[in-house]
Amino acid sequence: MIGRLNHIAIAVPDLGKAAALYRDTMGARVSDPVPQPAHGVTVVFVELPNTKIELLHPLGEKSPIANFLARNADGGIHHVCYEVEDIYQARDQLKAKGARVLGDGEPKIGAHDKPVLFLHPKDFNGTLIEIEQV
Repeated sequence: MIGRLNHIAIAVPDLGKAAALYRDTMGARVSDPVPQPAHGVTVVFVELPNTKIELLHPLGEKSPIANFLARNADGGIHHVCYEVEDIYQARDQLKAKGARVLGDGEPKIGAHDKPVLFLHPKDFNGTLIEIEQV
C-alpha cells in the first residue's frame, strides 16, 4: 500500500530565512512562497533529486502551524507524506488495522493539488503521517 516518500514537512518560524538556508547554504532549488489559504499555511517547496521538503509557515491566526510553532518555537518536522495509489483503499485498509484518520475521514485536496488524508501521530510512533494519492 505505502509508496515512495513524497515529502517531509517542516514548520518554520521564519519562511524567508528557512528558504535561504536551503537555497544559499545547501544549494537546493527552492520555490517562491505559495499561500495555501485553505490549509492556513504558506509553503515553500525545496526540490531534491529523490523527494521534496515542504517548508510550512502560518497563514492567518487559525493556522494549525501556528499552534505547532507555539509548542516548538524553533520549528521542526511537522509531518511525513507517503504516496498511495488509491487513497480510499489505503484509508480503508489503515482503518481496518486500527489506524485513526484525522478529520471526517474524507480526503481533502492538499498543497500539491492531490487528495490527502492525515493519520493520528499516536498510531505511528509520534509522527503525523500524510498519505497522498498519486
